[in-house]
Amino acid sequence: MTITCLDLEGVLVPEIWIAFADAVNIPELRRTTRDEPDYDKLMKYRIAILKEHGLGLKEIQDTIKTIDPLPGAKKFLDELRSCCQTIILSDTFEQFAAPLMEKLGQPTIFCNTLQVAENGEIIGYKMRCENSKLTTVKALQSIGYETIASGDSFNDLGMIKASKAGFLFRSTEKIINDYPQYPAFTEYSELLDAIKKNI
Repeated sequence: MTITCLDLEGVLVPEIWIAFADAVNIPELRRTTRDEPDYDKLMKYRIAILKEHGLGLKEIQDTIKTIDPLPGAKKFLDELRSCCQTIILSDTFEQFAAPLMEKLGQPTIFCNTLQVAENGEIIGYKMRCENSKLTTVKALQSIGYETIASGDSFNDLGMIKASKAGFLFRSTEKIINDYPQYPAFTEYSELLDAIKKNI
């Protein structure tokens, strides 16, 4: 029994923070987990910038409403889900993911939660668990599942390493060069074929 675990941003949908950074013209918010391996440091940096500019959850959600899945992502996900169980493991937040899951056909997603003040200010965040992607993969394995994992960023490497097969998808040159043991793909058809061979 195999479950495929996929990253969300950069794999199925555009990077939310990059889209928001461009929408509000704050280039500093373009920084993502591709650039910063320390997620806590990254989120504290983002929250400080939001506070400085008086931006909150509503403004980010308004941008998210305009984001569509990457071209071919829904078709890929539909085909993948027809041949194996699939879970999206993301370090994004429930308050961000909901409209995107609707556009992707309501796949299962495990993600985190933002802490939001009554005025809409983002004041913190709550991770589901420490090292959420790796911890989730290990938990699935502990109840009898084998896992296949794919992602594009530093925070995906743990689940990729721990799985019986792991793939990089549209990753950075640095990550691809630093981890040559993991096949790196740019097309959904390539990733789908590689997953099917390992189910």
